[in-house]
Amino acid sequence: MEINHLSKDSFDAAVASGMAVVDFWAGWCGPCRMQAPILDQFAEAHQDVSVCKVDVDAEPELAARFGVMSIPTLLYFHNGKLVNKTVGVQSLAQIESAMGV
Repeated sequence: MEINHLSKDSFDAAVASGMAVVDFWAGWCGPCRMQAPILDQFAEAHQDVSVCKVDVDAEPELAARFGVMSIPTLLYFHNGKLVNKTVGVQSLAQIESAMGV
C-alpha cells in the first residue's frame, strides 16, 4: 500500500475511518530514516491499514496538536480516534502490537 504524506488540510480525512498509523518525521532525522523501511514493510504486510507520514518541519501545527516533542513519533488511529502513541524507532512487531494487528 502507498504511504500518504499528510498536511493539516488532509490529516483528519485520512485517519477518519478504519485503521491508520501516522509517522511524524523530518528529513534531517537519522532515526526517522531508520523507521522508514520498517513502515514500508508494515504497509506491504497490512494493506488494510492506512500508513501516513507528517513532516514536522512542513506541518508544525499538526506536531503541536498531538504533542509531538521527539521524532520519530508514531500515532495509531481507529476510526479517527487516537488509540496509541509510540516515540522512537519501532520494530515491525512493535508497530503490529501497538496497532493490534
